[in-house]
Amino acid sequence: MAAEPRWLSTGDQAIWRNYLRATMEVREALERDLLAAHDLSLNEYEVMVVLSEHPDHMVRMSVLADDLVNSRSRLTHTVHRMEKRGLVRRRNCREDGRGVNCQLTDSGWETLVRAAPTHVESVRRHIFDRLSREEIDALGRIMAKLGDV
Repeated sequence: MAAEPRWLSTGDQAIWRNYLRATMEVREALERDLLAAHDLSLNEYEVMVVLSEHPDHMVRMSVLADDLVNSRSRLTHTVHRMEKRGLVRRRNCREDGRGVNCQLTDSGWETLVRAAPTHVESVRRHIFDRLSREEIDALGRIMAKLGDV
């Protein structure tokens, strides 16, 4: 016989819904700011950030997907759009002919450099400026714990 589900209390249900709403609204706000100022989606910006952190601004697509916690198909669509705009390029891996690398272009790097201040200000405005130092520290501990799923 299956165990009875551990239903959420009314308070826990409210916390869960607030979490879902807040994460969605913050991501949408960050995306709006990037789109308005730089015609970049949040996903495109995140791809460029991760690429900028790797040597030669290049990494295998599979590693990029893992770093972004994205499905490979979603990442492929994002990278395809970015490639059309000249922000990234894909190349076959020298070490392994089956793999594909994604590399940030000079234009992509310049776009990232221009967009980063907008993004940082947006993150501050929509998250950090709304919380006390104690709340920020607590949020950091909570997110670290939840990230260990």
